[in-house]
Amino acid sequence: MVRKATANDAGQLSVLNDEFNGAGGTTLDSIRNSLLYNQQEIVIVDDEHGILTGFVCVQLKRSFCYDKYSAEITEVYVRPEYRERGIAGQMISFAEDYCSRNYPLHKYELLTETENVISQSLYAKLGYSADGELHLSKQIKK
Repeated sequence: MVRKATANDAGQLSVLNDEFNGAGGTTLDSIRNSLLYNQQEIVIVDDEHGILTGFVCVQLKRSFCYDKYSAEITEVYVRPEYRERGIAGQMISFAEDYCSRNYPLHKYELLTETENVISQSLYAKLGYSADGELHLSKQIKK
């Protein structure tokens, strides 16, 4: 069952995040607090009888330049043993529906690695396409 995540999901989301992004990126307390208080992020999970099989994170961004939000899908992860069952597509569709019903939006954005052609195929089926913009990033040196 695809649903919005709650603070009770923090433990399992911590494990999934470590699998996806590597250990040490955040703490269990930070995940729990984000689920409770971060109003800019929507986290969607797939729950198979109490076991979380994957998650999607959506960041809500709003600039004074626009009256509406843009929603950026920043993370999409499904455990390997649950892949090829349509779970990622179901979570993304649920996230889009949830955000469209609850926020004034003018677009969805999604970033993925250029080499990730399997995911790009899914995203194209869901209506996403290259928009001609170049995404740049800069790492913070410590």
